[in-house]
Amino acid sequence: MKKLVIFDLDGTLLNTIRDLGTATNYALEVCGYPVHDLESYPYFVGNGVSRLLERVLPEDTRTPANVERLRIKFMDYYGKHNTDSTEPYAGIPELLETLQKLGVNVAVASNKYQSAVDKLIYHYFGGIRWSDVEGQRDEVPVKPDPSIVFSILSKVPTPKDDVLYVGDSGVDMETARRACVESVGVTWGFRPESELRKYGADHIIHRPVELLSLLESSKFFSQEPVNDI
Repeated sequence: MKKLVIFDLDGTLLNTIRDLGTATNYALEVCGYPVHDLESYPYFVGNGVSRLLERVLPEDTRTPANVERLRIKFMDYYGKHNTDSTEPYAGIPELLETLQKLGVNVAVASNKYQSAVDKLIYHYFGGIRWSDVEGQRDEVPVKPDPSIVFSILSKVPTPKDDVLYVGDSGVDMETARRACVESVGVTWGFRPESELRKYGADHIIHRPVELLSLLESSKFFSQEPVNDI
């Protein structure tokens, strides 16, 4: 049985897109820039706050100074409103509880800044015994750099063939590949299934409960590019 499951946060455990989009649009409006439809935000997020704010700016205004102006407004607003509309995806609380009962270690590896990750995990999943919860920190490169996975493994020593990495984007699949751990792409998140396939997901699942069938798998990196569940 797999011994450790590492989850991405946004788009995997929690649907955060409305709160992220609303906070970003607030920062854009206050700073005098045009806002975006909330439906466009799934393609802006995924690489940390700095890249999000850079992407939403008009192309000819994407300077470090302007990104920093947005960051100040975004951080203030999002810190106060990041649980307004955010909610766990259906089946996620039950999945986490089942993994805990089975004795499987669970961890989080997110490109969201650490204080927000800590707040959201405590707010929505406070009853889960997390082995490690890691967000974006200045000293750790953002995903798809695998450093965050290596950091988790240093705190939760686990053979790599006993690890599953679960996420909703190409960034997550690439992170798992670089860390040499088995990847599981989820289709209920922010990015389409085609992106998960493009970036070589080892497995694709459509409902959280389907992850349980992968726990017994002893095959590390299947011969097929993707195993549909």
